[in-house]
Amino acid sequence: MPASIEIVPGIAHYPGYLDRAAQEALRDALREIVRAAPLFQPRTPRTGKAFSVRMTNCGPLGWVSDVAGYRYQPHHPDTGAPWPDMPEIVVQAWAELAADAPRPEACLVNFYDQGARMGLHQDRDEQDLSAPVLSLSLGDSCLFRVGGIQRAAPTRSFRLQSGDALTLAGPARLAFHGVDRIMPGTSTLLTPGGRINLTLRRVTRIG
Repeated sequence: MPASIEIVPGIAHYPGYLDRAAQEALRDALREIVRAAPLFQPRTPRTGKAFSVRMTNCGPLGWVSDVAGYRYQPHHPDTGAPWPDMPEIVVQAWAELAADAPRPEACLVNFYDQGARMGLHQDRDEQDLSAPVLSLSLGDSCLFRVGGIQRAAPTRSFRLQSGDALTLAGPARLAFHGVDRIMPGTSTLLTPGGRINLTLRRVTRIG
């Protein structure tokens, strides 16, 4: 198991989990995924306001947010086509960092430009909350914020860099978390900059 830093019980940070070669291979795989499943702009259910990130998905299921609500579905909201398969690199990361969990069913791919952010939220649209959430970072660093399972709980922020992995599991599976800001110019992986976050999740229960 790679070395990790415990941020709080249940949140493990794996600095430099993907080396430069693996980051480049994953970046190139994502280019093919975006060709098959173009980026779309999720919107909040109540107001229809656009998120500041663009996204797509890969795997059997994809997460979608629009005026109809938050949900997982097996096809792209615009093209109607099935989501592309997950890259082998992310499947291997799940096998190593979430070895005791059933296989992931969704890999969200969020693209942050320099001004994008993500407010504090919980990942709770899944039926199976026993499996961890696994995050992989590519490109510019971000200031990542985590709190407790109550919105009013104290929070702390730390930097996620290109190649880092993070898992939310056990007592922190429903921890509030978000991205305060992107740090432009901190990576040369992506042209013209920005950050990609991949989030792997198990959605349905087995049995």
